[in-house]
Amino acid sequence: MRQNPIRQNPIRQNPMRQNPFRRPRAAAFLAASAALLVSGCGLQPATSYVPEAGPGSIEVLEGAEGEPLTVTSKNFTEQLILGKISVLAASAAGFEVTDLTNVPGSQPVRELLLSGDADVTLEYTGTAWLTYLGQESGIPDQEEQWQAVHDADLDNNLIWGRPAPLNNTYALAVRTEALADLGNITKISQLAELPVEERTFCIESEFNSRSDGMNPLLKHYGLTRGAPDGVPDANIGIYDTGAVYSATDSGDCNFGEVFSTDGRIDALDLTVLEDDRMFFPAYNVAPVFGAEVLEEHPGLEEVFAQIAPELTDETMRQMNLLVDVEGQEPADVAFDFMVEKGFISDPGEG
Repeated sequence: MRQNPIRQNPIRQNPMRQNPFRRPRAAAFLAASAALLVSGCGLQPATSYVPEAGPGSIEVLEGAEGEPLTVTSKNFTEQLILGKISVLAASAAGFEVTDLTNVPGSQPVRELLLSGDADVTLEYTGTAWLTYLGQESGIPDQEEQWQAVHDADLDNNLIWGRPAPLNNTYALAVRTEALADLGNITKISQLAELPVEERTFCIESEFNSRSDGMNPLLKHYGLTRGAPDGVPDANIGIYDTGAVYSATDSGDCNFGEVFSTDGRIDALDLTVLEDDRMFFPAYNVAPVFGAEVLEEHPGLEEVFAQIAPELTDETMRQMNLLVDVEGQEPADVAFDFMVEKGFISDPGEG
């Protein structure tokens, strides 16, 4: 077992992949959860360790050695992995890191940052814009969405670092083996070129009624739901959460509603269609820092800027798959990613 030199916050793990678009839980429960986290109460999870890291391209920042820094994250698979990446990065930069990852819910993570009880997290631009900042609609252009949350959060003493290509938003996916029969479709706009009988969809009930869901999507791409020459209602199947992936894979429909970084896309050999007319809101992941920590240690932003370009949808799908499908620990997956990219090294090798 690799040893963990990082201080841990003992919280029960929820290992299931969760939907980042879900509304937060009731405010009273969230407040209680945050209080539990800060107090350090709870059970020790299976993933409450971070492997010891050797030197790599991330260098110790001047003045950071031994300085306290608290990293936080939410508690679904992708966030657990990203949280451990953040812990490893901050530790390699010389900080004495408190690991406050595995927080149950978006709002408690936000409150930890606003209160100064946490210094950095990796957050989604769309989540901040819609959930925290109360905007009514997302911005499909990824750079514009990042700039909007960056500018708005300056008033909250939070600073957004540069975003990663990783964009955990809605998408449509198709069975790879069915592509040839569908004219090798690669873009959502090409749905209009298919025969009506081939325009079949598997979607969740929430997506069926969302303002950024099925009906507006079809309209945006020039298709009419319910019309015989558009997408007849009989062509749309409504499934329970999570069942869309298996239904799409088994051929119950040609196109399934998925999340673009879900590991099941690769596990089931699905192909994601390009949102070529930019309908879906942008949910790029980016580091969010408390302003005070960057005032004291401005080089920390550059540490995370090194990592951001390597966090892509494809890379995240593979890491999620390793945890959700193959049962690996999020900390080990994060460690292997950081070693592979040269940000840190494995002290057990060489």
